[in-house]
This record gives sequence, C-alpha cells and structure tokens, in this order.
Amino acid sequence: MFADETIAAIATPPGIGGIGVIRVSGPAAYQVGTSLCQKAIDAGAIQFRRFIAADGDTLDHGLCLYFRGPHSFTGEDCIEIQAHGGPVVLDMLLERVCELGARLARAGEFSERAFLNGRIDLAQAEAIADLIESGSRAASRAAMRSLEGRFSERVHVLVDEVIDLRAFIEAALDFAEEEIDFLDNRQIGERLDNCRQHLDELLAMSEQGRTLREGLSVSLAGLPNAGKSSLLNTLAGYDAAIVTDIEGTTRDVLREHMSLKGIPVRINDTAGLRDAQNPVEAEGIRRAWAEIESADIVVYLVDAQRGISNADREILHKLPADRTRLVYNKADLLEEDSARNPDAMYISARDGDGIEELIEAITDHSVDFNQDHQVFLARRRHVDALRLARDAVLAAGASFAEGAGGELMAEDLRQAQQQLNEITGEFTSDDLLGRIFARFCIGK
Repeated sequence: MFADETIAAIATPPGIGGIGVIRVSGPAAYQVGTSLCQKAIDAGAIQFRRFIAADGDTLDHGLCLYFRGPHSFTGEDCIEIQAHGGPVVLDMLLERVCELGARLARAGEFSERAFLNGRIDLAQAEAIADLIESGSRAASRAAMRSLEGRFSERVHVLVDEVIDLRAFIEAALDFAEEEIDFLDNRQIGERLDNCRQHLDELLAMSEQGRTLREGLSVSLAGLPNAGKSSLLNTLAGYDAAIVTDIEGTTRDVLREHMSLKGIPVRINDTAGLRDAQNPVEAEGIRRAWAEIESADIVVYLVDAQRGISNADREILHKLPADRTRLVYNKADLLEEDSARNPDAMYISARDGDGIEELIEAITDHSVDFNQDHQVFLARRRHVDALRLARDAVLAAGASFAEGAGGELMAEDLRQAQQQLNEITGEFTSDDLLGRIFARFCIGK
C-alpha cells in the first residue's frame, strides 16, 4: 500500500538542541538524499555534507547516513540527516526533503513499515514505543527484552505446540476410514495439558510485564467514611484527597501514582458505596464500581469502631475474593481487648499502624521488577489474547475428556493459534494496526 511512497519526519523532540535528526524512508530516499546534498552518498558510511536549498544556498551542514534496503530499520532505502537542532533549521530541511519527493510520515509509520516488511513483529514494534515511554529503569530493561524478541520467542514456541496438535488431530480426521481412534491416544491429553501449563506460565509472566508497564491498579472501596481518602493520603505521603467527617465527600475517582516495594502502583480512591439519591453521588458510585471491576487489587475498608455491617457483607459478596483484601481501619480507636476478625488486617491510616503489612498484602503476588532480569514488557491486549488462547486449549481438553468429536478440538486449537498469532501480528486486522501505530510518536 506504500511501495511507491517515500516518507520523511523529524525524529528528534521539538525544541532547541545540539543536533536534530530527519529520517527518510522509501524508494526515492537515495535520490532525495543526493539531491539535498548535491553529492553522492555511500551506503554504510557516515559522511559530512552540506544541505542545499532549491536556490543553491546552504540550509545547513552536518552528517548524512545512507542505509540500503533491506539492511535498514524499515527494510527500505533510508537516509538519516543529522543537522543542527534548531526548529527553524529542521523545518526548512524537512520542507526541502518534501519538495524533493517525500511526504510527511504519519505517527508510527516508520515502525509500521518495519513490521509490514518483516523486520520486526508486532510485539517488537510495540516494545519500541514502550522503550521510548518507559518511566523507570526496570521498565526500560523489560521493554528492551521484548524488543529483542524474548516475548515473541515464547509465543512462537506455543504456536508450534498448537500447530503440532492441530496437525495430528486433523490428520486423524482426514484418515478416519482407517478406523484409528485418536481419542484413545493418551498423548493427546498429555500434550493438551502441557500446552495449557506453558500458556499459564507465559500468562503469569505477561501479567507481570503488564503491571510493570501500566502499574498495579489498586482500588480503595468501602462504605462512606471508612477512611479510604485518609489511607490514600497516607500512602501518597501528602494530602491528595479531601478528608472530612461528612459522608459522601468523595464523588469521583481520585488516582495517585506511586511506587510500593519497587512496583509501580496506581491507587484509586473511590466514592463510598451506598444507595444514593443525589445524581452526582450516584454517578460517582457507578464509576467506583467500574474501577473496582477492572482493578488488580481491591482494598475493602471497614470502620473498625462500627464493625462489619450487613451492607459491608452485601458488597463483599459482590467483590472477587481472590483480588480483595479486607482491612479494618481506625484500629487505633479500638480497645485493646476488642475482638478482631482473624481473616482481616487492622490498620490506622491516621497513625500509620499496619501500613507496611498492608503494602506487603498489596504487592505479595508481584515481583520486585528491579531485581527480576527475566520480565519482559507486555500490554493488556497480549494478556487478553493469552487468556483467550488458554480458554480455547481448555475447551479442547474438555472435548477430549468427554470423548467429543475431533472437529471440535481442531476448531478450539485453531482459535488458540489465531489468538497467539495476533500477539506477534501473523494474524491481525488493519484496524488493530491502525490503533497501535497511531499512538507512536512522529518519526518512529
């Protein structure tokens, strides 16, 4: 779709700097470069050149690099112009490059061409953006592991496993007249179980990578005046939220980003959960439930003085047990001999008692990314695709256990293979590609 187009963009950030870089890629890149310099450019060499305007004046001078396709980032002929980093100079150079036959590149178009030309897969392309946007050294290292293909390698191994299973089952279907009952073959069950285990392992690693990229999402929930905003302030280390004795003070979701035990965390303070007649408070409660449903961890706060109520129990019944931490706040106001719930934690957001134990409970299933050298960066779409692939393999296993027809198993495995291929881009839609690359910066 772009075989005859040459693109160009300023690849360095806006502003004044020592150097500025313009990238050019496409079939006319070499012609654009030689016309701009009015001199031949050798491939693979760094050369000092003058950059000439249409009227013969010198626009600037600097370095010029020529990468002959397919030995370039995009897989096409590429020119990289390193000039002085003034915005006016770079704008004049880019304008001249476009006069010579290039057009302005779309956001992410260089990376998109690298993907479409087979230089990188889709997971690696996304890792480029993640590397640029990484907010910590741990995230940067993990993004580089993904860019180097470690995540993609694990996905390809799984795809090969699924393809081998599909080939065995579909071959048995094709030769059904041979009266070979492949459903009696115990190897099928073992191989399905191995595939499921490998998916579970990769899914767990991808969840860690997603958490490193997006941050662990922790929602503070509870009835009004349970102390959610006070706890947010204690964790944040400053008064991020308004705290009063008036119920329903928090009307919207308040988010704070922080690091707990080396793990990036987003704490979401939500509106108190109750039946509300006020339309503004009711909307805040609706948003609170939406935040709770998508959270990695839900910290449910109970006022220790009032104790757990029927309203608390009704809400807790709706929360996911594996992601919910029951916490009694205002424990400093309890008598020493007060009865305590052995299945809950007791803290004081005001005095800080029990806060370290709570942080341990929040982060207990996450790794210290600063110490883990195996984590690669993953996105939510990768995690979702792995979950769907695992569900398909589980469905194939259930069909095998029930003695169902091989056609059902083959279709389940085909779905699993399709989901895995969407991660690396072997099977994907143009709409998905458009959404992914549109979020890249210009010039990358």
